Amino acid sequence: MSDAPAITAAVLTVSDRCAAGTAVDASGPRVEETLISRLNVTVVARALVPDDIPQIEALLRDWSKQGVHLIVTTGGTGFSPRDVTPEAAMGVIDRPAMNLMELARARCGAASPKAYLSRGVAGVAGRSIIVTLPGSPKGAVEMLDAMCDLLPHAVALVQGTSRSHG
Repeated sequence: MSDAPAITAAVLTVSDRCAAGTAVDASGPRVEETLISRLNVTVVARALVPDDIPQIEALLRDWSKQGVHLIVTTGGTGFSPRDVTPEAAMGVIDRPAMNLMELARARCGAASPKAYLSRGVAGVAGRSIIVTLPGSPKGAVEMLDAMCDLLPHAVALVQGTSRSHG
């Protein structure tokens, strides 16, 4: 048994097509499965919204105020004019942690240069960590996998249950 506190998570899928019912959300469930299998988190919330800054910001703020430890989005991080998830997240993030996304892009970029087309961001909002992943199921899971080894410690630091350095 681990002494580490249980991590709560929320998963937000950002997709105009999925929100309109013209496509099925494949990324959100895959991200959720990865969070549970790799980090043993408890998913306490999930949602699906269109590419709309006010709706994205509202959910991120709400989940952060609820004290969700790790908030992960999938979708809306590309170069399309409707891809606004990074901008919405930055409207909520108090302290950016871009190095998390840079690590994920570097780890994934060697095998898939398209990883560098994700404009995903990460940071701390209150006592929550927000990570924005690509919308493709494969890209989202690969980017999440690339940072999974650091996320439990990052959550513990934000929650004040771990020291920065030994």
